[in-house]
Amino acid sequence: QVQLVESGGGLMQPGGSMRLSCAASGSSFSIIAMTWYRQVPGKQRELVAGITSGGSTSYADAVKGRFTISRDNAKNTAYLQMNSLKPEDTAVYYCNADAWVATMRRVSSWGQGTQVTVSS
Repeated sequence: QVQLVESGGGLMQPGGSMRLSCAASGSSFSIIAMTWYRQVPGKQRELVAGITSGGSTSYADAVKGRFTISRDNAKNTAYLQMNSLKPEDTAVYYCNADAWVATMRRVSSWGQGTQVTVSS
């Protein structure tokens, strides 16, 4: 019912900046909240940042002061601005959407992920 597509990943040197995008699409839905996660092979998926439709935000301690989550409700798109990138930020970044769909069901949808690599 809700499809998510992440984009903006790639290779960046330490100290650099990148912006990830997560675009939601579907026939009829209403986003409750969108959240960014990241995962490194062999480790648990980690919550990075979240934002509600009303604009309330939250961040993991590891990214506070460096990452900023935002959204464009008209475009059903969430963004993750990543500054002062560190090698430990390297991971696959996933977008999650908590949403109401036309069938009056609350669903949780995941994108395919986008690779972010921070290396010299």
